Amino acid sequence: MFKVHAVATVNLPKLLREMPKAELHIHIEGSLEPELIFALAERNGVKLPYANVEALRAAYAFTNLQSFLDIYYAGASVLLHEQDFYDMAWAYLQRAAADHVVHTEIFFDPQTHTERGVPMATVINGLHRACADAQTQLGVSAQLILCFLRHLSEEAALHTFQEALPFKDKFIGVGLDSSEVGHPPEKFKNVFALAHAHGLHLVAHAGEEGPPAYMWSALDVLRVERIDHGVQAVHDAALMARLAKDRTPLTVCPLSNQKLCVFPDLKDHNIGQLLDAGLCVTINSDDPAYFGGYINDNFVQTFEAAGLTAQHAYVLARNSFEASFVTEAQRQKWIHELKLCFERFAEGDH
Repeated sequence: MFKVHAVATVNLPKLLREMPKAELHIHIEGSLEPELIFALAERNGVKLPYANVEALRAAYAFTNLQSFLDIYYAGASVLLHEQDFYDMAWAYLQRAAADHVVHTEIFFDPQTHTERGVPMATVINGLHRACADAQTQLGVSAQLILCFLRHLSEEAALHTFQEALPFKDKFIGVGLDSSEVGHPPEKFKNVFALAHAHGLHLVAHAGEEGPPAYMWSALDVLRVERIDHGVQAVHDAALMARLAKDRTPLTVCPLSNQKLCVFPDLKDHNIGQLLDAGLCVTINSDDPAYFGGYINDNFVQTFEAAGLTAQHAYVLARNSFEASFVTEAQRQKWIHELKLCFERFAEGDH
């Protein structure tokens, strides 16, 4: 492992912001800022149950995952046309570029939109066009992962997957999100097996509010390559040992965990414990418009609260590239750039 030379504490936030990184846990619908929600509502003639931007933002006081999801789905109601999906993704990708994100694997929830009568083509083509433009105009590599809503049936997920198959060249994998408790991963065994047969990558949310058992079934039944969240793993020593041995990535979202009361305070977050146990942990923003911060906010605030070091920063950023679904050549290129960034800070040139 690359040995990080001492970085002055005062320079650590700047290093966190400037180091190249990948973001692997971002729900594009969760990047929809109140200002853009209102702009799209006006453009599309959608009536919102909030008087203005301030009233909507004031409603962002969540007690758990479900209270967040209720507002999240209301916000998505303004997305009707291909250009709406493009504009939402483009706004996030510009933020990502500013945060020195060089690669992002973006979750999207087609069922949130198709259930409202929005065609699958509208959703995927709008998002994909923004990802293509990000590569050419921003220098950001961006891919899409189609997520199934776990509070709906597997039958609905299978129907969604069949609808999406004609666009398979525009997404790289499937995931599982929405209300976790009461909806174990094995509920979606068949649709994940089908996605695997089509050569797609597999990821799933598990161990955010749900128990370690959900992480076991995500690994053994769904056969996922990455686990999204995974912070409840600390309650199962055998699971921790397995995750460390297999280097199964965990896409952890600290500000989201705090906002949804998984941890009462960022200083109570177990990310340091997960890192010290040798797990392949990454830091991500989840639903940044709702949880008070994009990826750099997650890094800076978590490091300050948890007392993490420049060595932790290097490990987290390197992990993000190791966990990415990219070619080995691309991965090594970004890891090399990461080392150069850290060497620059160690030499005091920043």
